[in-house]
Amino acid sequence: MKKTTIILAAMLLVASSLFAAGAKEQAGDNSLQKALDKGKLVVGLDDSFPPMGFRNEANEIVGFDVDLAKEVCSRLGIEAVFQPIDWNAKEQELNTGNIDCIWNGFTITEDRLANMTFTSPYVSNAQVVVVKGDSPYTTLASLAGKKLGYQAGSSAAEAVDGSPEFKKSLKQIVEFKENLTGLMDLEIGGIDALVIDLLVANDNINRSGKDFKILSETLSSEDYGIGFRKGEQKLADGVWAELVAMDKDGTLAKIATQWFGADITVVGK
Repeated sequence: MKKTTIILAAMLLVASSLFAAGAKEQAGDNSLQKALDKGKLVVGLDDSFPPMGFRNEANEIVGFDVDLAKEVCSRLGIEAVFQPIDWNAKEQELNTGNIDCIWNGFTITEDRLANMTFTSPYVSNAQVVVVKGDSPYTTLASLAGKKLGYQAGSSAAEAVDGSPEFKKSLKQIVEFKENLTGLMDLEIGGIDALVIDLLVANDNINRSGKDFKILSETLSSEDYGIGFRKGEQKLADGVWAELVAMDKDGTLAKIATQWFGADITVVGK
């Protein structure tokens, strides 16, 4: 009985310590107030990632995520500032303070969750394989011995790594700095296939009218979230609260429909 009492007391002591540490960390989190005082939120993005964030013909940064960030910041009473970054160095850009968040079709993964603070998912997506319309490839297995491309440091790379047998079957993997470069290389036959986000693939095919097709097999399903520096929970919560409000008043659905023709968001669903 004594032994049980001692164990229970130890467990309570550990729990109390963890609760106190968590409360202390939350109390020391002034990330939201810091953004409000600064009057702006610096959003890191790949500015060649349509329809989430890209440059239009007037060289303006536009896109679905861009419109969401602008609306959220407007409701918070601050300015959304968009900072193009090297996607392969996105975590470094965030941790050094060059940007305040990563908001650009940013997939939530276990590794990223361990190193930064995320909002809940706001869009569901998948990693798919795009090939030329007249190519003979119809399945992942048919790409054995072929050249595959993806954006360096992207969730596409993680999806391929997460399919070791498929990866092993390939002749070569080519990394690109941007998805658009990969699509251009696919068009001229430099690679046989490109792994890319489903939403991005659909948008590119629809807008460009180029002869690409998407294989029915997907490599992985995933969720998009907004990434902040580790521990900046209050800023993440503040942004998420505005997205929830936008869902309730129909603004989120309106923005999604403008870009995708339908409400593809998962907030509140």
